[in-house]
Amino acid sequence: MRSFKNGRLPALAESFPSLPETRHDDCYRLFIYAALPCEAKPLTEHFKLRKETAVKPFDVHVRPPVCLTVTGLGPCAMAAGVAYSQALYGGAENPVLINVGIAGHQHHAVGSLFLIDKILDAGSGRCFYPPLAFSPPCATGSIRTAPKPQLAYDHADLCDMEAAAFYETAIRFTSAELVQCLKIISDNRSHPSDRITPQAVSALIAAHLGAIETVSAKLLRLAASITFPESRLMAELTSRYHFTANERIQLRKQLQRWACLTGGQALDIDWSGLTKGKDVLQRLRQRIDNLEFRL
Repeated sequence: MRSFKNGRLPALAESFPSLPETRHDDCYRLFIYAALPCEAKPLTEHFKLRKETAVKPFDVHVRPPVCLTVTGLGPCAMAAGVAYSQALYGGAENPVLINVGIAGHQHHAVGSLFLIDKILDAGSGRCFYPPLAFSPPCATGSIRTAPKPQLAYDHADLCDMEAAAFYETAIRFTSAELVQCLKIISDNRSHPSDRITPQAVSALIAAHLGAIETVSAKLLRLAASITFPESRLMAELTSRYHFTANERIQLRKQLQRWACLTGGQALDIDWSGLTKGKDVLQRLRQRIDNLEFRL
């Protein structure tokens, strides 16, 4: 774990055309979250982001369609940073949210990059499984999030202080497939965390800018593929069945999830016999849960 002693956008631009540099709801579609300034620095330089001087609670750097927030260390800071930036800059349908940062491990080599496919919250015992609806450009791995630095290196997971809070908060704002964590090994048993410096962290992040951009581009393409106008199916279902406001939100998210996992295939469900929106949601979830999805 951590303990300190002391541009151009080719793939991104090709996958998601740049939007006008004006501040409106559709400006920002890629949200990057880093706990530390040294994690964020290579990203702000690479994506040519400018600091929003009017924003005080967090350091926010922007250049449409990218918004990067430096949240500070720990789960509370990360959750607050995600919620704050989404309240201030959110609004686009199906935004992409990525946590980029460092993590410790027993033996993985310093500098190794992992896309996280399982997150364990050590405090609550809850587990999260970020769905991978694309082929990752790096290894995948599990991470354990704890509220304090873990210096014993006594388990097989990566370890950090923010991934669980990031994921649990971020999925409130978009489809789960569009929320991902990229972690770079900064310390292990033979290179403990007291050797980490901010300069070294920036260098570790900078070494993987290509992979970070690749993941961002894949997720933006995925988001674009499921960002349909209000679908005919949703309009048909809401006209036939009564949905509460919350159930309408759930319906939209489930239909987006289906589109995300199937590449926009037609939804083959028999809706007969249903009488209310709650029944529709249950049948839709069952169909998605039974979906055979392979990369």
